[in-house]
Amino acid sequence: MTSPHGAHGPHSAHTAAPAAGAGDAPRPPRGVQFVKFNFYRVRDAARAAPAERRAALARRLEALLERSSQRMLTRLYTTVGTRADTDFLVWQVADDLTTISDWHSELLASPLAAALARPHSYLSMTMRSLYNNPLHPGARERLREDGGTNGYLFVYPMVKSRAWYKLPHGERQRIMDEHIAIGHRYHDIKINTTYSYGLDDQEFVVAFEGDDPGEFLALVRELRDSESSSYTERDTPMFTCRRIEGAAELVARIGLVGEDAAWG
Repeated sequence: MTSPHGAHGPHSAHTAAPAAGAGDAPRPPRGVQFVKFNFYRVRDAARAAPAERRAALARRLEALLERSSQRMLTRLYTTVGTRADTDFLVWQVADDLTTISDWHSELLASPLAAALARPHSYLSMTMRSLYNNPLHPGARERLREDGGTNGYLFVYPMVKSRAWYKLPHGERQRIMDEHIAIGHRYHDIKINTTYSYGLDDQEFVVAFEGDDPGEFLALVRELRDSESSSYTERDTPMFTCRRIEGAAELVARIGLVGEDAAWG
């Protein structure tokens, strides 16, 4: 499955190619922003620690997440109740990869390194799409600063089959046209497609924003019937993530502090 709004969803990370000079070949698309999806789980030993220890870890995590928000676009989500292997997602977007790397180094140098496991981690970049989408002209190659405001984020890595890349570009565009048309019928689902070629094991990381999981389920079900689906080699694991307003709420949702302490 590829992005249902095709190359240029209403929230996508793509833009039209810059005009080439006379006789110049079009500039191939290249990555612009770095995007990191970090899925964490609180280790059982940390969850079973005395309340004072858990509260100290909560304060450390809150401080680290605040520093992330100050340095780069950061969004927080819980996966408690939707995944057995993760508790929360930290979604980060930065213009420089060192900003992301340095933040993770700080986490590893803190007591949180022993308290948190990271079962899944995906690195990608925003990039102009290779495919045209007349239904959403003027899309961008940077993620919007006001993104990540819907109640849910649905995330998965994806790999296309080698047969897909052997198709002529015109044939791939024809297949994507159907894909785009299906996605266009689900106006309340926003799409962020980012690219991982050479950066990580997957080829894409796709993140859909929406307020109704049932609508997203219907979209994915309809896309399974599309021709493009036959060229998908892998699109799992899939994550259903509930948006969290801030770090204080997050540490309560994942059980580091009691609800009374977090919300009064």
